[in-house]
Amino acid sequence: MPTSSRETTPNRVQSARRGLTVFFAFLVPLSCMGHWLTLHDGKWVLFLMWTPALASLLSRLLLREGFADISLRLGGRRTLRFLPIVFLLPLAVDLPAYGLAWLTGLAQFAAPAAYLNAPPVVLFLVLLLANATLGTIRGLIGCFGEEVGWRGYMLTRLIDARVPRPVLVSGLVWGAWHLPLLIAGAYYTGPFVLLSVLLFMVTVTSFGYVMAYLRLTSGSIWPAVFLHASWNAITQNVFDLFTQGDSALLWTGESGVFVALALLASAFVISRKQWTMIRILPGKGERPVQESLPL
Repeated sequence: MPTSSRETTPNRVQSARRGLTVFFAFLVPLSCMGHWLTLHDGKWVLFLMWTPALASLLSRLLLREGFADISLRLGGRRTLRFLPIVFLLPLAVDLPAYGLAWLTGLAQFAAPAAYLNAPPVVLFLVLLLANATLGTIRGLIGCFGEEVGWRGYMLTRLIDARVPRPVLVSGLVWGAWHLPLLIAGAYYTGPFVLLSVLLFMVTVTSFGYVMAYLRLTSGSIWPAVFLHASWNAITQNVFDLFTQGDSALLWTGESGVFVALALLASAFVISRKQWTMIRILPGKGERPVQESLPL
């Protein structure tokens, strides 16, 4: 039966707060190690992306919480209805954001010199198709590691622990987790570091609203995993690759003005919807266990 979020039991609140404490106790040292290794050798980035999953796994084992709430069921039609968001949101954000930068001359649309001698538009479309499919599939491994921790563990416990604005807090934590690489100049650092940090936090926190909406209202972690992977593949491997100029990172990319504004608009639209948190996806002959989720 549907239940109200106000009916969360004291035991659930205490358990969630205990889980968050243990999760962050594992996450901080693991992430510090992951960032240090990645800054010395980029090959360690996959380990870094899996530190949230490792922290959540260790927390579950230590606290004997089990694994059912990760929500690894695909969810059938309930999940399929989110596929348009998964594959169209990166385009809906990137086309106007990067397109505006290209049209105004704030950044230049150009094919990388290493690619075959063909019209840039043709190469762009070929790579876009390749990354929307194969690139997304390839990115699932790393993105699954992040989402198991962020949306599969932390987000639901922020809600159960009655943390004010849990979706906002989860987005801020997710954004802050990236900052060591950005501040070190290894990830989307524009000409002004502090401005890049601010814009990046707006981008990632806004994106976190979309990811949380997919995770909570579908009852499955997979829409968030796929959106994360498709965003990385399409934005980083296509739009960023074809964008050049000294000020490109000021206007485009995850620390760019136009991308931040586009995702902020997306978060506003998503936040206006009625959210329903599905705790347990139904098996055959079962009904979903869900509750209203006021933001």
